[in-house]
Amino acid sequence: MPDIFSVIADPTRRQLLSVLLDRHLSDEESASGAATGEASVSELVHRLELSQPTVSKHLKVLRDAGLVEVREEGQHRYYRLQTAPLEDVEDWIVPFLAASDESSEEEDSLWENASEEVRSAAATFGQNVGRAAAESSHRWRSMTDWRSRLRK
Repeated sequence: MPDIFSVIADPTRRQLLSVLLDRHLSDEESASGAATGEASVSELVHRLELSQPTVSKHLKVLRDAGLVEVREEGQHRYYRLQTAPLEDVEDWIVPFLAASDESSEEEDSLWENASEEVRSAAATFGQNVGRAAAESSHRWRSMTDWRSRLRK
């Protein structure tokens, strides 16, 4: 199986994943006959304004990495997002997101006068917020991207 980071490093493949994420989050069926959560190759070609061979080449790479699955119906192929392989990316990036929240020396001085109960409550709260933010940040980014594409 290809390295997931190499696969998602390509901007065209990230665009394909974003379109498939939109379909995954949407509960409506495609006009092309794709089931809920699926997109046809022709829909992807149209949405990304790329050639069919280019889209098919990138979909094969995504399929080999386990990021998409394909359903064949006659001569048509419908693709669906598979999020499980992205857990490796999440596991790798979460510590970096947590490190970006390091406090300054000035903020640290505020803690000198705080009771242990306040410190413990703040730490628990921070862990819960950080975990929730890390788990849902990709959904918010995809919704923002989706809205901006609708406005174009």
